[in-house]
Amino acid sequence: MTKDQQLGCGQWGPVLHAFIDGELDLMQAAQLDAHLAGCADCKAEIERVRDVRQLIGRDGVRYTAPEDVRAQVLAALPLEAAVPSPALRADIQPRRTWDRVFRFVRDWSLVPSLAALAASAILFFNTPAPDLGVENQLLASHVHSMLADHLTDVQTSNQHTVKPWFNGRIDFSPPVNDLSKDGFPLVGGRVDYIGGRVVATLVYRHNGHVINLFIWPQAAASQTDSEHDGYNMAKWSADGLVFWAVSDVSAPDLARFRTSFMRPPGA
Repeated sequence: MTKDQQLGCGQWGPVLHAFIDGELDLMQAAQLDAHLAGCADCKAEIERVRDVRQLIGRDGVRYTAPEDVRAQVLAALPLEAAVPSPALRADIQPRRTWDRVFRFVRDWSLVPSLAALAASAILFFNTPAPDLGVENQLLASHVHSMLADHLTDVQTSNQHTVKPWFNGRIDFSPPVNDLSKDGFPLVGGRVDYIGGRVVATLVYRHNGHVINLFIWPQAAASQTDSEHDGYNMAKWSADGLVFWAVSDVSAPDLARFRTSFMRPPGA
């Protein structure tokens, strides 16, 4: 191989796969075609990649996702529509991140072992990004907990089981109150990732509706009520902790939940 050919391979080697996928523009593709006419190594590399793709594309080799996985993905698609907000619409960076993740899954899901790695990447990027704003993250976690059928990590109505379950999983001790007498039975708890830290989440129900109560350490915060994309949110603080309750129950019911939770035990 001549010195000119070696330089040519150094230039074109990194884009051979893009050429095979038809991702080069017309000028680049024409230039690479001309290079291939005089470079046996690049031409052989292209043929090798095509042979490998043909091999792994055969029946019994190519991995096909089970129908139930496909159904779960399709069921999760409305999640973005369920959480419309100016912050989400204005911030294109999270969308670019998701585009890269889904391209990774699409390209590498041909191989089962790499498909598992791709699934892990989805779980990692599924965490709401800190730059979406706390309310958007809380709402996304609330909606996702029901869509993904991951409402609780520990499922029990016994507050004395839920509270110690958090030991070692978070760096603070959240209060866990039994509110069943007020019409808000405890369902269980889980951990979430909000605002760049692991937080405790208590799950309650009221007349068939889910109430997610997110808790983490924070200096005193103002008590507020708000409505966000059809969901009601209540915020308060006590004993160095901040509390955010998110639900589709009515605003008066969520305010009553807050009052009930803030009431001293036994009062």
